[in-house]
Amino acid sequence: MDRRALPANLRLGTSSFSSDDWVGAFYPEGTRPEGFLGEYARRFDAVEIDATFYRIPSPRQVDGWRDRTPEGFAFAAKIPQTVTHGAGGPETLDDLKHFLDVMRRLGPKLGPLLFQFPYIAKGRDADEYATGDRFRAQLARIFEHLPGDLSFAVEVRNEKWVAPPLLDLLRSRGVALALIDYYTTPGMSRMVATPEAVTSRFAYLRFLGNHREMDALVEKKAASGGRRWDAVVRDRTREMRAWVPAVSALAQRVETVYAFFNNHYAGFAPGSIELFRSVWEESFPGSA
Repeated sequence: MDRRALPANLRLGTSSFSSDDWVGAFYPEGTRPEGFLGEYARRFDAVEIDATFYRIPSPRQVDGWRDRTPEGFAFAAKIPQTVTHGAGGPETLDDLKHFLDVMRRLGPKLGPLLFQFPYIAKGRDADEYATGDRFRAQLARIFEHLPGDLSFAVEVRNEKWVAPPLLDLLRSRGVALALIDYYTTPGMSRMVATPEAVTSRFAYLRFLGNHREMDALVEKKAASGGRRWDAVVRDRTREMRAWVPAVSALAQRVETVYAFFNNHYAGFAPGSIELFRSVWEESFPGSA
């Protein structure tokens, strides 16, 4: 990827690197799964590991990630769902400690670690939907056990919770609010431009889209004989033109901006990064 037009402190990547559908579209033809990460690291300098949400990786697996990437590469990763979606008992903290111990094997390549919390529907709990009070209490308990030498971000999918009580809690611990493009948070691109959005020395952005809608689009594509995740199927130019100026302003206020694109955002995460870059060049033509 040509980075000439982008700020040096903007790290772009995708959420996962292990899609077989990218062979021929992003990875060279014939690339085998064990070669995906090395090829990926030739194009991008950061990746978000999604698989850690489902299980804690083995030390051997983490060592492989570290050894197959160049100096300066950064790994962000999701904290296991047993921590964010669990009952909150002692085993929650045990899993968190185990996960952090394993991820430390990445050394200087370890980037931010993401807490992704579930969406609470109004019909399920109207009070919690409106306030997030129990969520913040849970978060405060977890924060008591976080080491000070690692970086963390918190993602919530209830936009009503993105308010001073949560932002103040995050800021008090230097934890970033994950700024997401998701169908339950339609105002987040405007939030990026506000001082309140910066709760840490770094910023963390996730471009997620609508999984249900995108799954339907790619299944229709696959039914016609194509692969599911090898091409952009939804034009996100309008959204990028709103995000790019906000990200530019954000990059001037923090040490590092991490921005990760999911396949579900537009159908092909590497293609979404290329769109971001082209809209950036369109918005700031003198920066190249």
